[in-house]
Amino acid sequence: MGRGRPGAPRSAAVQGTGGSSAVSKCSAAARGYIQDRFLRLLVGRRRRRRAPLVHRGYYIRARAVDHCVQDFLLKTQSHPRTQILSLGAGFDSLYFRLKDMGLLHHTMIYEVDFPNVAQQKAALIKRTEELSALVGSSEGEGLGVITFSGKDYKLLGVDLSELSQLERALEEAGLDTEITTLFIAEVVLTYMENSRSDALIQWAAEHFSRACFLLYEQMHPEDPFGHVMQQHFNQLNSTLHSVAQYPDCEAQQKRFLAKGWTECSVMDMNEFFTCCTPEDEQQRVQTLEPFDEYEEWHLKCSHYFVLAASKGMEPSWTPLLPSVRVPHGAVGVAGSVPAVRAMHSDTSGLRRYGHCSVLLKRDVILTTGGFGEEDGQHCRMRNFHVLKKHAGCWKAGCVKKEKSWDERLYHTVSCVSSSLALVVGGRASPSSAGLGMLWLKFPETCNALDPGDITVKLVSLQPAAEPATLRWRHSTTEVMFKGKKYLFVYGGRSALEPVLGDWYFLHAQELSCAGIPVEGPIPESRHSHTACSWKGGVVIAGGLGAAEQPLGSVFFLKELEHGFQWLTVETHPPLIPRYSHTAHVHDGKLVLVGGVWFHTSSVPGITVIDLMSGLCLDYMINVEHLEWPLMLHNHSSVFLPNEEELLIIGGGGNCFSFGTHLNPEPVSLSLSNILTTTGWDQTGLNHAAARCHIQLKSTTTKGGWKQPFSRWEQKRDQGYPNHHYFLHGIPLSSISNHVHS
Repeated sequence: MGRGRPGAPRSAAVQGTGGSSAVSKCSAAARGYIQDRFLRLLVGRRRRRRAPLVHRGYYIRARAVDHCVQDFLLKTQSHPRTQILSLGAGFDSLYFRLKDMGLLHHTMIYEVDFPNVAQQKAALIKRTEELSALVGSSEGEGLGVITFSGKDYKLLGVDLSELSQLERALEEAGLDTEITTLFIAEVVLTYMENSRSDALIQWAAEHFSRACFLLYEQMHPEDPFGHVMQQHFNQLNSTLHSVAQYPDCEAQQKRFLAKGWTECSVMDMNEFFTCCTPEDEQQRVQTLEPFDEYEEWHLKCSHYFVLAASKGMEPSWTPLLPSVRVPHGAVGVAGSVPAVRAMHSDTSGLRRYGHCSVLLKRDVILTTGGFGEEDGQHCRMRNFHVLKKHAGCWKAGCVKKEKSWDERLYHTVSCVSSSLALVVGGRASPSSAGLGMLWLKFPETCNALDPGDITVKLVSLQPAAEPATLRWRHSTTEVMFKGKKYLFVYGGRSALEPVLGDWYFLHAQELSCAGIPVEGPIPESRHSHTACSWKGGVVIAGGLGAAEQPLGSVFFLKELEHGFQWLTVETHPPLIPRYSHTAHVHDGKLVLVGGVWFHTSSVPGITVIDLMSGLCLDYMINVEHLEWPLMLHNHSSVFLPNEEELLIIGGGGNCFSFGTHLNPEPVSLSLSNILTTTGWDQTGLNHAAARCHIQLKSTTTKGGWKQPFSRWEQKRDQGYPNHHYFLHGIPLSSISNHVHS
């Protein structure tokens, strides 16, 4: 089922979800995501073209259902008879596809939906020759709740929430409780009250001796994306009931086991796509049409799951056995950081994502580009925005541009002098070539105390190095080599290459490429990563790799006498792979802010990595003082080192088909407590050690155990040239294999 209509009665709103879902699936089929020639016949004139993000969302839904259904048919092909009962089938084409593929030699399919939906579908089948020919001669339709009846297909009109009526209708239609049966509920049970859906799940387990259950639904209602998702369905009067009581995969698994099912496996759609979809199929889908909404795609997949339960099956029905394993479990946190509103004046110009914010001068922040809200419309942003901090308060200022902005997003802005900043790359549309470079010129005298407007002059450039910068989702970072300043442009993507792994050194003034040697193991290609200046070089963290998988690697490009060298930064515990975050280096610590990862138990907050020891600590962002969901992807952040304050600006994106969420205001985080040396020497280090699931034998207590990781030492050792943390004389790196995230 898909979407209903705002303000419609609940039953009508829920019924409307089926039609919208069919339209979306039809659009995905038209673009080659799924092979289904019957959808266009069932949708009729309601066909609409959906966005690429919606295509991917309905592709993974169809792929998961087909994967499990065909596995059921394969595992039961030796059975003399089988049944499939599709609950809330709507205008789904499952029967016609399976029939056309010749997979229903001994299988009867029953479909159930609201009476008027079933009647509409029955009428459509009768008047469409290609559909009626597959069903064969119809018989008995119109008798009671049976709206259409064929040799191996029956369509019933009955309210699923009325279990006694459903049971009588299925008995009337000939459903046999002694035959191996597959139940399919594709985004339908969640619209029912939990007591009714639980009763249906338990009834199926109790009344059928050999049965399987396939469930596809939403989950994780309490994180920012989940809030937007719930709000969307509430506005449609199609409340999601299941998500409150069964908010995650584990809760759903326990639900089925408690209701009489003996086996149950479940995974979210990120795991399904990664582990149960062949690589060549993943690559095919990823290249079907221009796409640049990775964050929204992965967030959508983390908020839907597929579940396969069974009882009485020999051998066991296990369609969700992954080919590779994805890490599970909660993410340990060392503490929390409160988020507060940074200002109370008008911030409408900062409702955007895919933008860039840069500290022009102390307490003066310029924000450019992105996609957001301007003059009441969602569009690529034309206006610049400036924030000034005066008397401890951030206030919005005005920016005058002496030339129109080309409305780019996913670009970078680097200050190269007190009056000059360089814009590198970015894009308009993901199907168009990347954009080149621009100078931004601003008054050398502008400062936070100046009440006047800031005038920014845009100067187009076409230097020889321009082809190197035609990219987006890249990084541009200042590095030093032999006393000279360069801009290090790394990674990203382009219209032709979905991920780049090359780099260029740009002379900061003449903007020509310099041939500086680089040695060492080359990092994996990536985009949507972060890059921060440190010790004359650059620290690269995370990103999205070639297979659209988040990366957890950290590299340091170190300055040498004759060039640079790539070095791997080992983190302990290992950094959880992520992308679309922001980052800053302060006092030898790398601070990662937000992003997207595949650990569905939580959303990324603040991660701090000590670049000398590799110690890695995660902190939750406490949002209790905010009145709106804080989405920490596609945002920008500015770190104020003197105050150890982090300002988060913008962020958000298209939440699948649930609407666009833009963080309405800048948010301030004080990081002083988590960046202090004292906190790291005691609380932080002890917390990280506790995440290592080992105990160390005490030399002072006979036969006993000392409290794990109760004392830390810092020292230099001949085998450890950099600063390393030691525990009872054992280096932290030597126990890193025992660390579990």
